[in-house]
Amino acid sequence: MAQQATIEKTAASLRRYSVMAKVTGVFLLVLVVEMLLKYVLRAPDGVMRWVSWIPYAHGWIYVVYLVTVVDLWGKVRWGFGRLVSLVLAGVVPVLSFVVEARVRREVEGRLAAASA
Repeated sequence: MAQQATIEKTAASLRRYSVMAKVTGVFLLVLVVEMLLKYVLRAPDGVMRWVSWIPYAHGWIYVVYLVTVVDLWGKVRWGFGRLVSLVLAGVVPVLSFVVEARVRREVEGRLAAASA
């Protein structure tokens, strides 16, 4: 019975992580566009007022992503290197999507093996 509860908690943690990895990845791409507008294309102030909230939103979303990373990392009991790679996946454009897919496959495989 305790093992089933652990499996359910880990599965819930994986779902939260997956959602936040995708949201973080999307907002990081939006942040890259905002930075291109600001620093490369030198968009006028009128345009920049519409997108000036993006860095702040991404920052807070990244904080929530970190909470889900630490939660999943603790439940799956990975090493410190995996924690570092998950943290860095949230700051490199597109990497969060790649890492999330790999993590989901691995954890779902572990959960399936544990429940069998």
